Amino acid sequence: MADDATPAEGDESKSTPDVDGAVEIRESGVVELDAVVGDDVSDESEDEASGEADADEDSADYDEEAPDEEAAPAKPRMSHLRLATIVGLVLVVALAGLTGWLGFRTYQSHKADEERNLFLQVGRQGALNLTTIDWQQADANVQRILDSATGTFYDDFEKRSKPFVEVVKQAQSKSVGTIAEAGLESESDNAAQVLVAVTVKTSNAGAPEQSPRAWRMRISVQKVGDEAKVSNVEFVP
Repeated sequence: MADDATPAEGDESKSTPDVDGAVEIRESGVVELDAVVGDDVSDESEDEASGEADADEDSADYDEEAPDEEAAPAKPRMSHLRLATIVGLVLVVALAGLTGWLGFRTYQSHKADEERNLFLQVGRQGALNLTTIDWQQADANVQRILDSATGTFYDDFEKRSKPFVEVVKQAQSKSVGTIAEAGLESESDNAAQVLVAVTVKTSNAGAPEQSPRAWRMRISVQKVGDEAKVSNVEFVP
């Protein structure tokens, strides 16, 4: 019996290390599992902390960008009253410019008409002065021609004026001119050419009455200051 019991104890003594080893294995496994779990938990904590930090950075970036967006408010729409005022001012300026331009054009047209009338009148009067000579008033008639002349025509007629007066007085000639038609042939800024059709009736002492004669004259007129004078005379066939 004693022998039987001994092996049993021996078995118990042998089994005990196995149990202890298992316990150690279990304990070692638990420790390692705890370590693994601890590492996982630590990693998750770090991930959560990193996510929260990223969220905080995104939130900060949004907060920084938000003032810039809010700093550019929408442009207010122009009121109808202000728009109508601007349009009215533009129309007033446009009408003022148009009125000024039309006024200037009217002034230019009026001035051009006055110059044409002046040239025409001087040409007509020049033809009358040349064709209306009375021997009793020859000196005054010739002086009137010189007063309305200029340029080369003045110089030429002045040289011939004395012989002309003497001939008229000796013949006791009297001529009267009548303008039949007159018109501007050409015109520039300061000069013009006037075509004049004139009828001249001439009488001499002791001679029979002569029939009227028709002459055509081209009279050049030049502006001198505020007036115009005859600068040349041509007879046109």
